[in-house]
Amino acid sequence: MSSENIQAVDETPISPVREGAQRRNSLEKHLQHRPDPQDLKNRHILLDTTAAPALQSKALELERQRATDNLKKGLQQRPDRETLIERNILPSSTAAPALQGHQKELERHMRANSLEKGLQSRPDPEELVKKGILEADENPLKDA
Repeated sequence: MSSENIQAVDETPISPVREGAQRRNSLEKHLQHRPDPQDLKNRHILLDTTAAPALQSKALELERQRATDNLKKGLQQRPDRETLIERNILPSSTAAPALQGHQKELERHMRANSLEKGLQSRPDPEELVKKGILEADENPLKDA
């Protein structure tokens, strides 16, 4: 190998080492910009409690247990599915939830078709007069 092909190795440090006073002052700068305790409590980094540190974990555990008990109590008082169906809160459908919207739309179209068919096969006012359902002077089409 010739000396021309040998490249110099870069020996500069990866992280620059700060000189004396600047290095000592960096910790002080970080401490000056440190967030205050109330800000840390607002961001849920520090616990917002007045309990002793030794009791904080027990207090947190008791709070979680209380929340769990409240949820269990609420779930026990929740009405069953049949009651919710009777009160028209839940649909009575056994179809998958993703298909219930399409099922409702289909039922609505079926009702509209049935109504349309009933209207088409409706008797004329003359037939109703002959059957005695309407009187001769009564005409339901005058109001329409």
